[in-house]
Amino acid sequence: QVRLEESGGGSVKAGGSLRLSCEGSGYTYIGSCMAWLRQTPGKKRVVIATASSDGRTSYADSVKDRFIISLDDAKNTLALQMNSLKPEDTAMYYCAVKAVPDGKYCRGINAPPEEYDHWGQGTQVTVSS
Repeated sequence: QVRLEESGGGSVKAGGSLRLSCEGSGYTYIGSCMAWLRQTPGKKRVVIATASSDGRTSYADSVKDRFIISLDDAKNTLALQMNSLKPEDTAMYYCAVKAVPDGKYCRGINAPPEEYDHWGQGTQVTVSS
């Protein structure tokens, strides 16, 4: 059974940093696309950063140059280093994974949330001004 578990969320003041982690278990994929998404109440889940097993990463404009995604494919571990946090970054953050024959098939930030096969339960990030 595929399982993803996020950790590292919390409360921080604007300008601060947090590091989220996602540990995957129950699967061994030849290739994978992984992503961090976030959601605020009443709004749709949005992909903010992606990493593929071929080494590529991509970011939404809202987090580019502030967040860094990293994937340890061998360990099924995904991380998100979040710097220069803003109040508008406040959201529930989720990691997600999709199996592919090769990482080159990952569409990066252009892939909509519904393309991902498995999700974690989420971790809350709150940024105060």
